[in-house]
Amino acid sequence: MIVFAATSATLATTTAGGAATSSVAAANPLVYILMVLQVVTSVGLVVFVLLHSGKGTGLSSMLGGVSSAASGTAVIEKNLDRITVGLAIAWAVSSLLLMVAWRPLG
Repeated sequence: MIVFAATSATLATTTAGGAATSSVAAANPLVYILMVLQVVTSVGLVVFVLLHSGKGTGLSSMLGGVSSAASGTAVIEKNLDRITVGLAIAWAVSSLLLMVAWRPLG
């Protein structure tokens, strides 16, 4: 019979003989930092993608509906594009680094 006992840092597998073996990476601070970065960039991507305009909706129309370039909406849309691309790049890099940093012990 195999019993799984979870602790805050590791996941240990205990067999009938009582010997415990670690099957998941132990407390690596880089992994936790990358996980937080992954969550923050994911939420940021959702928010900034929803702020983009599409067929008369979005941030441009919420700011008064004026479609002239003098109102500054073109600058806002350009900055939204830059922030969204930056978040997407940060999300992709954190995903790759998390893949590299997450090493099972064993």
